[in-house]
Amino acid sequence: MAIEQPESTGKRSIAAIILAAGRGERAGQTDGPKQYRRIGGRAVIAWTLDAFIDHPGIGPIVVAIHPDDDALFAEAAGTLPNRVVTVKGGRTRQESTWLALQALDGHQPEAVLIHDGVRPFVDAATMDRVIAAIDEKHGALPALPVSDTLKREASDGTIAETIPRAGLHAAQTPQGFPFELIRETHRRAFEAGRIDFTDDAAIAEWADIPVRIVLGSPDNVKLTWARDIFMADQRLGGRSSSFPDVRTGNGYDVHSFETGDHVTLCGVAIPHNKRLSGHSDADVGLHALTDALLATCGAGDIGTHFPPSDPQWKGAASHIFVEHAAKIVRSNGGRIANADITLICEAPRVGPHREAMTEALSKMLGVTKNRISIKATTNEKLGFVGREEGIAAIATASVVYPGELPE
Repeated sequence: MAIEQPESTGKRSIAAIILAAGRGERAGQTDGPKQYRRIGGRAVIAWTLDAFIDHPGIGPIVVAIHPDDDALFAEAAGTLPNRVVTVKGGRTRQESTWLALQALDGHQPEAVLIHDGVRPFVDAATMDRVIAAIDEKHGALPALPVSDTLKREASDGTIAETIPRAGLHAAQTPQGFPFELIRETHRRAFEAGRIDFTDDAAIAEWADIPVRIVLGSPDNVKLTWARDIFMADQRLGGRSSSFPDVRTGNGYDVHSFETGDHVTLCGVAIPHNKRLSGHSDADVGLHALTDALLATCGAGDIGTHFPPSDPQWKGAASHIFVEHAAKIVRSNGGRIANADITLICEAPRVGPHREAMTEALSKMLGVTKNRISIKATTNEKLGFVGREEGIAAIATASVVYPGELPE
């Protein structure tokens, strides 16, 4: 897609590259890439994009995304100006930057800002300082003086030395450079097989390009760990309602008995003279819980995601369904507060297996065992349950989502 050229303002032509192709292992891969995690009710990348789109001096914007993330990005970013385009990122940050630089060839900006997509709190003042420091021979990066005392660790885990912190800075992004200069430097590094640079200032150092340091911002943090994302959500939540958005979903399922030697309930195989009939392993408790989790964010039901007509789910373990639902919940910024399951059956006895079930659910949902309740009751010999023709389950899930309650 061609990049729309912004109207001339008589100012310097500045483009931006936003790097969002990482997989986010340190922030919890099971919850999805961190750039798509929700803070303040929106994806991290959406906040980052807004900062650059809203800056009056920024023209074309190229976002490097993972080849598998087209749908994630489209959902997270929503409707964007035509001057924002995406390119498929590479295996490393450096390769993604090189691919994004090539996408700007048709525009030939005077300078380019290169920014981490998981720094959503960058402000216009920081960008302005970087832009002002760029000239035809110099790059610029925002940084903060190191305030903590630094220690070098010895091989035995003790302190080897204290490092003087005078002159030391913690680098941030966006890092800015003359476009042609940094593009040529990336080309040279690529052809030389140098793929180990962790930021663009390091590539500039390798090429003997001087990089000016300008004042960064304490707010311009990189969201690296799960705790960072939680704190960012708390910070943005302070801009809106003080009432938490707690949602409750319910699920119900039933399966009939057939000839067999065990039933699987809440992830635990229990010896029995019958088994439950179903397309998957017929774990009635987990099926009800899957629906309850999906209900908290309006994501359909178990049949939407795992249709019984699809042969790939024949005999599938139902923990797959629960873990998928939990992933959807977390991708929407939800935090699972509680899961409650009631199993309704005359047999088998659930009590001896409750602890194992609770342990299994704790691992599936990534929550502590005290947030899980598993109960069992009979139907007092009434109905199909009373006649021991099958088992029913009712599940309730409570999830806390970011953002404010509707009016």
